[in-house]
Amino acid sequence: MTSRWMLEVEQVRPVDTRWHVMSLSVLNEGRDLPEKYRELLDQGWGPVRVLIAAAQAHGDKVLGRLYTELGLRFHNQGLPNERATIEAALEAAGLPVELADAADTDAYDDALRASHREGITLVGEDVGTPVIAVDGPDGDRVAFFGPVVTPAPRGEAAARLWDGTVLVASTPGFYEIKRTRTAGPSFE
Repeated sequence: MTSRWMLEVEQVRPVDTRWHVMSLSVLNEGRDLPEKYRELLDQGWGPVRVLIAAAQAHGDKVLGRLYTELGLRFHNQGLPNERATIEAALEAAGLPVELADAADTDAYDDALRASHREGITLVGEDVGTPVIAVDGPDGDRVAFFGPVVTPAPRGEAAARLWDGTVLVASTPGFYEIKRTRTAGPSFE
């Protein structure tokens, strides 16, 4: 949802999103988790391996496009996390479908872990995804978990949330705003 919001922000503010690969599968590696959640995380390795392979072969600029195509298929269309779905996303993103081979190999795992570590180091270990980094008041990057928002705001609502996000990021000592989620994801 946050990625959809960022795409909307790019339409209403002078923002150029740079995508980066993080993974809940990597974040939760080695943790004792309920079996159903562990199964989901085990399945999560394939798509992020493909994202890493695509970035290595074609540059980080392809990440947003491929991330969108994967998300549309998995979340909006409810398609299964399988090779055919990944191939369709690759094709729609204008990338070679052979990149789907990366899903079934651990050859990209070191790069995936390094990419994840780069993102999580900005915010600390006790958060998940999404992570957003913006320029702080002194020019250093300020990063935080979130915002978690559903459905993704559109138009001026997206712009106001962005403005507020940048505002709190520029406040020295600001760390967290949180409330209990009362609705599931809405992929409108």
